[in-house]
Parts: sequence; C-alpha cells; structure tokens
Amino acid sequence: MTVQNEMTLSFESRSSNESFARSAVSAFAAQLDPTIAELNEIRTAVSEAVTNCVVHAYRDTIGIIRIQVKLTEDHQILIKVKDTGCGIENVSRAMEPLYTTAPEEERTGLGFAVMQSFTDHLSVRSKPGKGTTITMKKVLSRRVGNG
Repeated sequence: MTVQNEMTLSFESRSSNESFARSAVSAFAAQLDPTIAELNEIRTAVSEAVTNCVVHAYRDTIGIIRIQVKLTEDHQILIKVKDTGCGIENVSRAMEPLYTTAPEEERTGLGFAVMQSFTDHLSVRSKPGKGTTITMKKVLSRRVGNG
C-alpha cells in the first residue's frame, strides 16, 4: 500500500466546522475519482466522526479536532479523526447501536454504526481523559479510466 497523497487538517470543535471537514475530505478524496455514492459515504462517515468529537469529546468546551487523510495507489482512502477530549470509558459499549451518552440532546447513538456501514474498516482507540482516534478505511471501486 503506497501512499499517493496525504493531507492534515486541524480545526476547532465547533458544529459549524462539521460541514467544512466533510467537504474538505471529500474534495481531497475526489483525486481517486470515486463514484458519487462512495463520495457521499465518505462525507457521511467524516460528518459522524466530527460530530462525535463536537458533541461527546469536548462536550461544553472547544478543543481541536485533527483529521489526517491518506490516498493510496490501490484506491484506498484512510481517514483518522483525532481529538484530545474526554475519551471513551468503554469503546465496545459506545459502538453498540442506539447507545448514547447524550440522550438529553436527542442523540440516536448511531454514529459508530453509520461510520461502520459506510467504510470497509473502522477502529476506535480511546483513553479516558486523553482523547479518541477514529480510523476509517474505504476501498474505492476502480471504474473504467481509473487506471
């Protein structure tokens, strides 16, 4: 797996930056000529990851969210979304569909399930008090003319 290109973004954990993050990542991913469906899946997965940082990691404070994106020659996109927020006490439990730590905000608890359904691989590493790193991998189809 040879990295063809990569980028890193840092921005504040404001909900207004969620659309910026998904747009920036999908614009960068466009270099691999994904299908519209693949692009929408990438946008949605990134949106969910960033929203988790805003709502859960930093709660009532502002912190920094970092996104690293790597594009590979074999048509994969690797996305890491990292925060230094409160961390997740029980990652397995947090990844269960419908589980949420913010029911008062009418959260559905489907963020990780959505990320998982729109990517080929999802891993979550977290330490309470230190933050969380979400790593997603998506293998893009090779359309005619893609090489």
